[in-house]
Amino acid sequence: MSIVGDRLRPVRIWLYIMAAMVLAMVMVGGMTRLTGSGLSITTWKPISGIIPPLTQADWQAEFEGYKLIPQYEVYNHWMTLEDFKGIFWWEWGHRFLGRIIGFAFAIPFLVFLFQRRLTSDMTLPLAGLFILGGFQGFLGWWMVSSGLTELTSVSQYRLATHLTAALILLLALIWVARRMRPEPVENTVTSFNKWAAAILLGLLVIQIAAGAFVAGIQAGMGFNTWPLMEGKFIPDGLYAHDPAWLSHFEDGLTVQFNHRMLAYLITIYAAVMVWLQARNHGFSGVHRWLVVIMALVVAQVALGIATLLSKINIDLAVAHQGLAFILASAIAAYLADMTKTHALGTVK
Repeated sequence: MSIVGDRLRPVRIWLYIMAAMVLAMVMVGGMTRLTGSGLSITTWKPISGIIPPLTQADWQAEFEGYKLIPQYEVYNHWMTLEDFKGIFWWEWGHRFLGRIIGFAFAIPFLVFLFQRRLTSDMTLPLAGLFILGGFQGFLGWWMVSSGLTELTSVSQYRLATHLTAALILLLALIWVARRMRPEPVENTVTSFNKWAAAILLGLLVIQIAAGAFVAGIQAGMGFNTWPLMEGKFIPDGLYAHDPAWLSHFEDGLTVQFNHRMLAYLITIYAAVMVWLQARNHGFSGVHRWLVVIMALVVAQVALGIATLLSKINIDLAVAHQGLAFILASAIAAYLADMTKTHALGTVK
């Protein structure tokens, strides 16, 4: 078996660039949500929407469309056209970046096919990534549409779906790119190592979805103390909704409490992984990822606490969301490096 590592290097670089663009998309999306801009464009025009308003009449038409939705009527009826432009550009930029990502994926993909850099076992996964990216665009509009008729913001359920889908896309890009690397696995890798990393990644995916619910119902705007909530580690009033299970998604106290508890669980779990690896085979080779992961976990917890205590400072909140995706990417890379038995795209 010979490895076509040199021919795949441009493909790997392209996939890493795509992953960075998806991360940028997530952070711009966070800014769009935190600045209240996400509902400023009330139509979905996948092709023509790439062109922003160019005339005063175009701007007025966009503004008149915004005036028809509940968010304007309840909260933003004071806005002038100039105020509206301030929120419009965030949402337009978010959608524009999504379109650019589509072109940045499709064009190099076709070029690599033409150059025959892609082997048969790579073409289908990469095509699947393109479809997943397109579906993410549809989910974005599905989320926005939930805030155009009855709600003054988007549905927290649709927000969580949209954000989780973006995370899955990012992880898939990292996974495919890492599986293309020709380097063999270094250091001893056991089934326990693989399962432990997979569980950690699963916990983080759940935590990021839980964070979307915190954002979706603005649960972070209350209970801005740490480590106590309402003066207690386990506050009174949890699971107050009827039925109680709805509290996990619609009660601000419960949603924030769950997010905190998951953060503690992930931190302890990662620390145990590091401790066990230190006792056994150490951190050389592939297990260097564990040191990076633990450092990112600590940084993410600190950033989360700072965001809470600041009563959701926009810069801190966006950094908190972005770092969560970086952490998940590091875990996915660690898992991909441990599980590959040969490089994706090898020829026999």
